[in-house]
Amino acid sequence: MSRNLIVIPARMQATRLPGKPLADINGEPMIVHVWRRAMAAEAGRVVVASDAEEILAAVRAAGGEAVMTRADHQSGSDRVFEAVSRIDPEGDAEFIVNLQGDLPTLDPALVAACLAPLADKGPDISTLAAAIEESSERTNPNVVKVVGTPLAADRLRALYFTRATAPHGEGPLYHHIGIYGYRRFALERFISMPPSYLEKREKLEQLRALESGMRIDVAIVDTVPLGVDTPADLDRARQLLAASA
Repeated sequence: MSRNLIVIPARMQATRLPGKPLADINGEPMIVHVWRRAMAAEAGRVVVASDAEEILAAVRAAGGEAVMTRADHQSGSDRVFEAVSRIDPEGDAEFIVNLQGDLPTLDPALVAACLAPLADKGPDISTLAAAIEESSERTNPNVVKVVGTPLAADRLRALYFTRATAPHGEGPLYHHIGIYGYRRFALERFISMPPSYLEKREKLEQLRALESGMRIDVAIVDTVPLGVDTPADLDRARQLLAASA
């Protein structure tokens, strides 16, 4: 665990739901719910990284650790790397998890599941996916699919990520879950590269890694956390967390 660092990037400028890290969910800001889930995973040190004082204050009021980062980052990955450089300048943390700050219903077990592929030699980056069960998700461009070659019953080596329906033919399709584990050197390499051709075309940051020859392994899990992007998502999160309270 001491080799793991879980960073939750958060900003106030979300397009569809401005200020969403501080959106109230049953009496607590959403970012605090995500922090609590990450802590419950017991997978390593947890830090929230933001450029907003109000986000840092909310996390610290709940007893969490938070670090200020620059306001000009183009992606969560860039913010995560700055945070890692600030809080662990000696490089003690070997594995970094980039955990999205809009997953208040996250199953804590997914954090460890994301880290698991990095225990093996080979992958630079790890992430998660779940088999698509609803037919509407197969053609929904907002549901990102991972195309990969099986390494085991619960593991893929990613070959591509796409918003299209892929791969063609018989067999499962996999819904990508945007939680990432990095070897520290891989995160540094990733954020040093400019956006790639397919990344810009598909609007999927992880394609930059694949286009540069980095290896991404995918752990297959059986649950997809609710990502909160819209007011409807927020209402759904409130309902789910109220029901589980």
